[in-house]
Amino acid sequence: MKAVKKSKAVISPLGFKTHKSYSPEEIWAAGGTTAFGRKMRQSNERMAEIFKKVPQVEPFTDKEWEETLRILKEDK
Repeated sequence: MKAVKKSKAVISPLGFKTHKSYSPEEIWAAGGTTAFGRKMRQSNERMAEIFKKVPQVEPFTDKEWEETLRILKEDK
């Protein structure tokens, strides 16, 4: 039988894997929010590039939007 590797990701009560959270003390010990972000290899520039790669999604089609507005008008 193979040994199962344990993930370092935190499992939420709903069963989803989430990122590890850090206390304010840990962030301040790293040198503040900016220094902490740099140590975590995060920056505004990197986040902006990540967001550019995400495709824009329209939540409703025109038909769905019109139907939603019609329902809202009728419910007033």
